[in-house]
Parts: sequence; structure tokens; C-alpha cells
Amino acid sequence: MTPGARLAAAAEVLDRIAASRAPAEQVLKEWGRANRYAGSGDRRAIGELVFRCLRNRARLADAGGAEDGRTLVLWSLRLLDGRDPEEIERLFSGAGYAPAALSDAERTRLSAMKVGAEASLPGFVEADFRRRFGANWAREAEALIATRAPVDVRVNGGDREAVAGELRAARLAAQETPWSAWGLRLPAGSDVQGTVAWREGRVEVQDEGSQLAAGLAGSRPRELVVDYCAGGGGKTLALAQSGARVIACDVQSRRLDAVRPRLERANAEAELRLLGPEGEGVADLEERADLVFVDAPCSGAGTWRRRPEAAWRLTEAEVDRFHGLQVAILGRAAKLVRPGGRLVYVTCSVLGRENEDSAAAFAGAHGAFRPVAVAEAAAHASGLTEAGRARLAELAGGGHQVQFTPARTGTDGFFVALWKRTS
Repeated sequence: MTPGARLAAAAEVLDRIAASRAPAEQVLKEWGRANRYAGSGDRRAIGELVFRCLRNRARLADAGGAEDGRTLVLWSLRLLDGRDPEEIERLFSGAGYAPAALSDAERTRLSAMKVGAEASLPGFVEADFRRRFGANWAREAEALIATRAPVDVRVNGGDREAVAGELRAARLAAQETPWSAWGLRLPAGSDVQGTVAWREGRVEVQDEGSQLAAGLAGSRPRELVVDYCAGGGGKTLALAQSGARVIACDVQSRRLDAVRPRLERANAEAELRLLGPEGEGVADLEERADLVFVDAPCSGAGTWRRRPEAAWRLTEAEVDRFHGLQVAILGRAAKLVRPGGRLVYVTCSVLGRENEDSAAAFAGAHGAFRPVAVAEAAAHASGLTEAGRARLAELAGGGHQVQFTPARTGTDGFFVALWKRTS
């Protein structure tokens, strides 16, 4: 494909992503299957351009005055690559499969454009970032929306150094994660699932932030642990690694079905329970659990470096809906905690409405739960390195809540709040 044809293809894919709720990776794969003439190098170049445009969508749309694929691709050449207007006009020639020639208005904008801009986010998210992160908001936004995430894996109960050596022998540049004592970090795009270590259950794909959340929960041997919103089961496996009796719950059977093969591959055990829409199905566990772990449904805003298109699909109304759901779920889960037991609230979000606001709403209605300092929990967490214990205590500032972000911890965005039931 010519350079111009690649630009036109990227614009087409961006328009398809905008018209779909499917992940950008899926849309790209579907385009590739439908356009077999595009070689591997073409598909890789188109994919890289698409993701650059998605990660910088706000600044490109502001510069171009529109959000269609052509506009995003056009302004990326100038704003992100710094190409001269004359070179861009040669690429947008309209010849062959290249994008249509520039309009007079586009030429005028190109000539007047100032190269370089701060990272930006949807308006209501930017306002939240400015309020929560202060002068560091742009750095937090840049790390979340404009960088590509590595591939983190958790070692399933084995020797981390030995597994790292095994992965390196498979030509994967594995490095130990700095905060999680279970983790290894691989370059972005690494094919972990093609390794013997993954097939035989010695590693499980899990972001270091997710590992930290499970580590802070501090599951212990022979404890009764309820993973109240198990989802795909990544944290279920981490909680079971301690030797605790884990009961993994979810309201969707397909999610629980996905957990079973992961348990088998990791040689781990957990009971799986399907809940009713209002949390029915755990009455026998009321006031019995030593630990209830609530990885609540959320916007997933903490994973935007993996799915930047999701940032532009989220609305403020959806965040409010998640907030209400989170508070309700915490209230149901709290009934399962025995006196003296622990409750852990987790989201993969960086938004205050889903994090501090939801935690405060729960605490205000449940006086029997007292905060547990993150530093106290970290000191007894077997899944953290010494540096990890110190870093989490520092981030929490003496409190019972902690926010991980790509800028602060080099992980996806996760929020954790800790309580203990007193009566």
C-alpha cells in the first residue's frame, strides 16, 4: 500500500470505531480480514496510526473542528508528527487510493496551526482530573491516554526469578515488577499465551495494579474469602494463591464459565456461585466471611491506555449510574462480613465519582465498618515488595484509600478502600 492509501485506510477504520461499541482492536482485525491485499506491515502501520489518533482524539478534534476519521488523520500528521503543510498536501492528493485533496479551509487551518498541545480528555473527565490531581493533572492524563501499556503477568505460586528466566528463554524480555512480589513485566504486545509457562499455568496475565489490589486485601490460609464480583477471575486466582477458601460470585454465568479454565490451568481451587440480580444466593454466608473483596463494576477508566477509544464513549450519566450501582453492591456485600472481618472495595477507575464518592457513601451508611490504614494492610501483605509497601503507604498518606495510576505507579488505574467490621 502507498503511504496515502494507508492514511485513507486509517481514516476508514476510525470511522468504523466511532460507529461501533466494539473494541478498536476488534475493528482493526475485521478490517484486515476484509482487505486481504494489506500486508502485515501495512496493517501494523495502520493500527499504529489509528491508536495514535484515538489517544490524542481531543487535541486533534479541537484542531480540526471535527471528529471524523479524515480529520483526525489529517491533523495527526501536522500536530503529532510535525510534518510540513506541503508534504501533507502531497499525501492528501486524491490520486489512486490516497485521501481526497485538501479543501481551502483545511489548507488555511494547516498553515495557521501551532504544533504541540497538552494531553486532553473528555470535558467532565478533565474537570475531575484538575480537581483530584491539581497541577499534575496533565501528566496524569498523558500517562493514561497517550501511552501504551506493557504486558504484566502474575507468577502462580512459583519462583518469580525462575519463571522470568523461562520467559526470557522464550525470547520475551521479562523484568520483575517493582511493587508486586508476584509480577513480571513484558514489552507491550508480547504473546504470553503462546508460551509453555502460560499453557501450564505458571503465569497469568494480570496488570501489576490488579495484583497490588489483591495483595492489599491480604487473604490468608484457611480464611473464608468471598470474591463478590469475580468477573473474569484474575483476582480470584490471586486471592486463592494464599490457600484461602475462596467463593467467587457473579451475576453473569458466562463470566463464571470463563473462570473455570483459568482455575484448572493454575491448579487453583474456588467455589463458583451465580448470584441473582439483587445479590441473591449468598444468604448462607451472612456474617461468616473473613474477607469480602468487591471489585465493583465501573467505567474502566483506569484501563484507557489499553482501550483509548473507551474514553470517548463514556458519558457523565454512565459514571453516575456506576456510582449508584457500586454503593448498592457494597451494601449487599457488607452483610457477608463477620465481626472482625475485612471489606475491600476496588475499581479499575481513576474517577472520583466511582472511587472516593462511592466509598464515602458506603461509609456514611455503615457505621459498623471502620477504616483500615493502607500502610497497616501493606505491612502484612505477602504479595508486595518492600518498595511496594513503602510506595503504597506514601500514596495513601496515612489514609485507608489509595489510587494507582500510570503516572504514579506505572500500572493501570486502580482504586482501593479498606474497612474492618467492628460489630
